[in-house]
Amino acid sequence: MESNQFSRFHEVYSEALSCYSAQMVDRVEPNTAFTSSPTKAVMCVAEETKLYQTESNQQQWVEVLVDCPGIQGLYTYYLPTDLIVNPGDIVSVPFGAQIIGGIAIRLCYTPPVDLELSRIRPIEDVITSGFFPQSYWQLLQQIAQYYCSDLMSVIRVALPPGLLGRSQRRIRLKLESIPPGAETFCSVVAGKILRLLQNQAEGDYSVNYLKNQIKGAIRGIRELNKRGWIESYLEPPRPIQAKLKTAVTLINDNFLLDLTSRQGEVLQILKNNGGEIWLTELIQLCRTTPATVKKLAQKGYVTLSEREILRKEQGIAQPQDIPKKLNQAQAKALASIQNLTGTAQILLHGVTGSGKTEVYLQAIAPILAAGKSALVLVPEIGLTPQLTDRFRARFGEQVCVYHSALSDGERYDTWRQMIQGEPQVVIGTRSAIFAPLPNLGLIVLDEEHDSSFKQTSPIPTYHARKVAQVRSQLENCPLILGSATPSLESWEQINHLPVENSEFYYLSLPERIQARSLPSIEIVDLREELNRGNRSIFSKSLQSALVQMKERGQQGILFIPRRGHSTFVSCRSCGYVVECPHCDVSLSYHYTHEGATPLLRCHYCNYVALQPKQCPECESPYLKFFGSGTQKVTQELNKLFPNLKCIRFDSDTTRTKGAHRQLLARFAAGEADILVGTQMLTKGLDVAGVTVVGVVAADGLLHRSDYRAGERAFQTLTQVAGRAGRGEETGRVIIQTYSPEHPVIKAVQEHDYVSFSNTELQQRAELNYPPYGNLILIKFSGVEEKQVQQTAEIVAERCINLLSSQTQILGPAPASIMRIARRYRWQILIKFATEEKEQLPDLNQLRSLCPQSVSMVIDVDPMNID
Repeated sequence: MESNQFSRFHEVYSEALSCYSAQMVDRVEPNTAFTSSPTKAVMCVAEETKLYQTESNQQQWVEVLVDCPGIQGLYTYYLPTDLIVNPGDIVSVPFGAQIIGGIAIRLCYTPPVDLELSRIRPIEDVITSGFFPQSYWQLLQQIAQYYCSDLMSVIRVALPPGLLGRSQRRIRLKLESIPPGAETFCSVVAGKILRLLQNQAEGDYSVNYLKNQIKGAIRGIRELNKRGWIESYLEPPRPIQAKLKTAVTLINDNFLLDLTSRQGEVLQILKNNGGEIWLTELIQLCRTTPATVKKLAQKGYVTLSEREILRKEQGIAQPQDIPKKLNQAQAKALASIQNLTGTAQILLHGVTGSGKTEVYLQAIAPILAAGKSALVLVPEIGLTPQLTDRFRARFGEQVCVYHSALSDGERYDTWRQMIQGEPQVVIGTRSAIFAPLPNLGLIVLDEEHDSSFKQTSPIPTYHARKVAQVRSQLENCPLILGSATPSLESWEQINHLPVENSEFYYLSLPERIQARSLPSIEIVDLREELNRGNRSIFSKSLQSALVQMKERGQQGILFIPRRGHSTFVSCRSCGYVVECPHCDVSLSYHYTHEGATPLLRCHYCNYVALQPKQCPECESPYLKFFGSGTQKVTQELNKLFPNLKCIRFDSDTTRTKGAHRQLLARFAAGEADILVGTQMLTKGLDVAGVTVVGVVAADGLLHRSDYRAGERAFQTLTQVAGRAGRGEETGRVIIQTYSPEHPVIKAVQEHDYVSFSNTELQQRAELNYPPYGNLILIKFSGVEEKQVQQTAEIVAERCINLLSSQTQILGPAPASIMRIARRYRWQILIKFATEEKEQLPDLNQLRSLCPQSVSMVIDVDPMNID
């Protein structure tokens, strides 16, 4: 049974957020910001480790970094005599007419000289404390600086949802004060608000809701408030509630004659189970009812108590696993890792199926034995089930999962137990890099090349690899970057190091485990298929491979870059393409099932429309579907091979919680012959029965307007090819393309990463693209096209004045997709040499040039610039 060690933590947090009340005022100014910069103040956190307590004869003030939309700065509050505050504590403070969360930065014995004492308000309460060690604060600060972001945005990414709460101003009717026919005595706006409240069962709405529903609602609220017909109040922030479970504890094992035979049986079973058990389990074991147990409590034999239990991702119970025997390359790599002390960066370059995960497992075992923890990051949520199962089979309950697909309660409780410092392995996606593990002994980035490690929204636009590198140095622990196709940044860093550098290492796993061969790769020219009269999306070679696979009782994977049925719908008479009304992209056709209503969907804003029966432009009935997605491949596969059972694995079929695990478990159990999917299945999938992999359309990866297109295409094709032949049977890969002569296709066919990377790096060097140069992409968006363009031009002009003549400023120019979700998009690309990084001015000053109606994002080291 889980202990109750976290109950006090939650009790303090809940009580702090449940006791707030306030009166609405028309306009209440927050405290005036203290003049020192947030950056300078935050650095003091590392220096001030002493616990401060207010003495009765000396007043203290606290500088707080507030969490409020549109506000970033330090605000001074005074410390009540009954509170204890430590730098780094999360506190609740009054801010205007609401109560919000903030971070205590430092304490002062004198207030700011330019701030009237009467305007300084008190800290309300301490929500929680003690989980921000010195290195953690330094990590957040460095990431904020590197990615040109405000510190609070980094803190919001690092903390679990619900920890920093915000109160909400609400309005409710005072029914006893409203006269009959009140609507006739007030303005039109006030009357609308009154009717809206009267039609609601409790006569209660938030101010934000009223503002969204009624234009000029604030004037109406003030009028109704002056008449005394409504009242305003602050609804406290709603913290995530602890999950409670009833425990039964035996307190008297001297069984007397007042017991029935059934009650005696229940007590005996309780005694045999150690004298304490969950009520639900006791009822199940005894096949009894809660009433029986409650009668035993009334007689004084047991007590019933509510205990908090931690909500964590519950995997499937795994049989105990033992370390595998390593081959020579694995053993050499493991020995090198275990000999490292302190900070170090290791590139573990292993071909697909070379046993990188087993090296991770055996490297982590002594870390846990030493009382430290390990952090393992994967790029996709879909990769966590298989990896978690392997880790739990080895380390049991010491393994936990942390990613955005967990419920808020699960993330909150997992985060809370991590700060306790117990040795454990945390497996998660990019946000888990901020997991608050006090004794971190090792960080692993599996598939380190994957672009999913880069955050695109919201800010900060961090890359988990960069954060891991910073954290490795601060925590003085090794970082392993594992991949079969390393990113060119990692490859260049390792291969051009000075000989005396002792913090970077290259370890190679050049062969598959048990000396299994890499799969053979066949390239099919789709132009020749058309010349032979084959108009199917499956080449003759792929069809033959699928038939043979079925006959041998084996399994296969079909990869297609896009989900949905068809890429776009076009009129064959006039060429009209059905487009999204909110974005400058075509709508994709989605097929659900036979006889279902045909739907068109936008993959950018999720707009959905019925498929027109005739062309909206010329009214022609001849509409044709172009392109192929996972739905169409599955549909065609069922028509051509009705005896093949297939599972579709893409973002449409994995929306529900646990869908990744369920679909992969079904496939691994042999319930399907074919797994059809997108990039989600190209990495980490290890099913021994898979012998055939088909890439239906490789051209969708090759021809993209981005300097990373070649690198991504090589990585994706190599990774998906690596899913084949992981068992006893040799794998076979068939890549269909209209460009068989493309250098990426040639390199994939030869399994030649080195020659591909050398060619690609040479092209990058000539154009001064990463890893030889640095990029910063400044992105603008807004609903008014002209205003967005003008803002971009103003910022570009300021950049020219701010930056050196050696820095290239490209743009401003419209984004490749100019409009998404009714918002117009422009951008500026800044290119500069690596050595100029330290001389760049603070780009955050550009934000002052941006009106509130235009959003500006500074994306440092962007992965996409199209």
